[in-house]
Amino acid sequence: MTGSILILGGTAHARILAGKLAEDSGYRLLLSLAGRTRDPVVQPVPMRSGGFGGASGLAAFIMEHDFDLLVDATHPYAARISANAVQAAAIAQVPLVTLQRPAWEKQADDNWQSVANVDSAVSALGAECTNAFLALGRQELLPFQAAPQHNYLIRSVDPVEPPLCVPHARYITARGPFAVEDEINLLRENRISFIVCKNSGGTAAYAKIEAARQLGIKVLMIDRPPLGSGMTVPNIESALAAIRHQLSLLDERGE
Repeated sequence: MTGSILILGGTAHARILAGKLAEDSGYRLLLSLAGRTRDPVVQPVPMRSGGFGGASGLAAFIMEHDFDLLVDATHPYAARISANAVQAAAIAQVPLVTLQRPAWEKQADDNWQSVANVDSAVSALGAECTNAFLALGRQELLPFQAAPQHNYLIRSVDPVEPPLCVPHARYITARGPFAVEDEINLLRENRISFIVCKNSGGTAAYAKIEAARQLGIKVLMIDRPPLGSGMTVPNIESALAAIRHQLSLLDERGE
């Protein structure tokens, strides 16, 4: 089976999917990253970095480089990129397969509060000083400057530059996966009362959720954006099956 596939990535699932597709013969692959991470993990296929200029730019790129299929394997919270992928696939008239890992499900001992967005999370911390662990991307931290009374522990893949304009913030630069025991120690040592995070799903970032459950710490869980249209699959195996099926249909039509 042949075919040319553009993968919108930035997650471990995208990297693994690209590697498995590379093991098949006949595919021309390109993995595109948004370019927000300064030192991305080495990818198993050719890659590009940076935006496309919205849905129309992405559609033009697909048509210019003659891709047969578009795969959206971005982060579940990359709402703008995913929306552009839906529009671009329609404009370029190529199939779209979206790989979105299932969300974490609340367990009996979890103390979660669902919040709509980062601004709602800031409000949910309350007016009184508390110790909050912010497990968010660098681009999502600015709203917390509106609540400088809190003590913040901030963990991100890249350094937060410039740092937040708040009097009490400690920064950790690290990339998951993290061990539950280490997360428990981190939360205890910093006397964390709240964790602010996204429902990313998967295993790499789940240790903090298990640690919060064991310690009885409240989690402010930012809601996922709604899914767009198109074929959505929950794991790498089903993504591979969907991709092969779509390309087989193209082969049958002689395209």
